[in-house]
Amino acid sequence: MSFRVVIPARYGSTRLPAKAIVMIAGRPMIQWVVDAAKRSGALEVLVATDDQRVADMVEPRDVVVMTSAAHPSGTDRIAEVATLRGWKDADIVVNVQGDEPQLPPALIDQVAALLASDARADLATLSTPITSLQEFLDPNAVKVVAASDRSALYFSRAPIPWHRDGAAHGLTSQTSILGAQRHLGIYAYRVASLRRMTALPPSSLEVTEKLEQLRALQAGMRILVAEGCAVPGIGVDTEHDLQRVREALERASVV
Repeated sequence: MSFRVVIPARYGSTRLPAKAIVMIAGRPMIQWVVDAAKRSGALEVLVATDDQRVADMVEPRDVVVMTSAAHPSGTDRIAEVATLRGWKDADIVVNVQGDEPQLPPALIDQVAALLASDARADLATLSTPITSLQEFLDPNAVKVVAASDRSALYFSRAPIPWHRDGAAHGLTSQTSILGAQRHLGIYAYRVASLRRMTALPPSSLEVTEKLEQLRALQAGMRILVAEGCAVPGIGVDTEHDLQRVREALERASVV
């Protein structure tokens, strides 16, 4: 099995400006992500950006692919890279988020292998068990439920699956999070499916939940889901997240 990794990275971020190039233990965040991806079994690791300030912070420079500034999402940016590089429809590409400096490389290998294992699948992604009621109720923690054949049934910001008998007195009285899985934002695509997905208009469920994967699901595309084989690191969305990651990676660099 062969696959490629593309890391979409933009300069702007509403909650954390210039997030891709903030410094963490002496290196910009995007470089931490690149280095983690290179420890996977990927044939090639590329950074897709439309901003020279991001491109200038990546080593080696030849892994950077400059893309259009008009893309509404990282998925669209990856689709442009696939076109620019002339990748074949059957090729597999993994979308690694540029704000995951602690991403275990094993998860990259796992999601690529998951997609390769089923020729009927369009995409593959991963999840991890939810361990607290706070996380279960948090709309920023996206939940996923899947069928017995590992096909995704639905992704939601709402707490699913909802145990009716566990919440006698409303939302916060829930006592059971059994079976709840948090979606990890890593995807493997077949290039043909990537092109199809980005050619579709935003779907009604996608617009409602603000979850791009629902566009594929609502269009009848098959998304495989498996529980991650490693504990995911901290994604950086806020200043608080950044400080936690800095502390963790600075400690690790001293050891």
